[in-house]
Amino acid sequence: MHLGVCIVAYGDSITYAKQDNIGIITFNKPETMNIVTQAFFKELYEIQEEIDSDKSLRVVVIRANGPHFSAGVDLKLLREIDSQFIMDNLAWLQRLYGRWQEMPIPVIASVHGLCYGSAMELILGCDIRIASRDARFSIPEVRFGLSPDMGGTVRLTRLVGVGQAKRLIIGCDEISAEEAWQIGLIEILVDREELEERTMKMAKRIANLPPVAVRFAKKGINVADESSVAAGLLFEQAQSTFCCGTEDQNEGIDAFFQKRKPVFKGR
Repeated sequence: MHLGVCIVAYGDSITYAKQDNIGIITFNKPETMNIVTQAFFKELYEIQEEIDSDKSLRVVVIRANGPHFSAGVDLKLLREIDSQFIMDNLAWLQRLYGRWQEMPIPVIASVHGLCYGSAMELILGCDIRIASRDARFSIPEVRFGLSPDMGGTVRLTRLVGVGQAKRLIIGCDEISAEEAWQIGLIEILVDREELEERTMKMAKRIANLPPVAVRFAKKGINVADESSVAAGLLFEQAQSTFCCGTEDQNEGIDAFFQKRKPVFKGR
């Protein structure tokens, strides 16, 4: 972490900090390859609650300490749960990973090393995925007698298409960061030593844009992805009606002509 970072929450598996108006979630159990446990789920939920209550945030970054992003779910956990546990908890767990899309602010995943199973489902729910060249991706649930159940079959299919999704999920293929970039699983590919800088550069750029415009843009893209062309165009009309004439829109135009840095207030 750099200077200027304020630690907000520190759990056994995850830390959460703020750098100005950027929230930074860090998987922080490298000795276990940041595996996903019940404690992990609980801490992630608490951090999401903190993020939702903080109206000063403009963007969230998800990263990891240690050589790997995450090796996925703790297989010991899978031995302990049964169908009753799934009926009681899976809807909540699905929303946990889908909540990144419900948030009005963008969420960036910054991935290195292994990103397996449950961890891959988590980044599929993010808005932008940046990975280093040493990253490896796999969604191997079928190998263990399961199918991805926290959004993997839905979001991976939307992201990379039916054929690639079937190949990765049914075939349990592990792919490199280069191949993940080629098929559209990740948006940006960088060298390992550039990962943090590139991630924070994008986060800071987004954080300095008009927040209302960013929020409407994220929602508009989601609407376009999940509904008809007519519905998407109707949403564009509604958001444009709201945004035109706002203080931030006028500030952005004035700052451009006055050759100065704009100051956006979310109004």
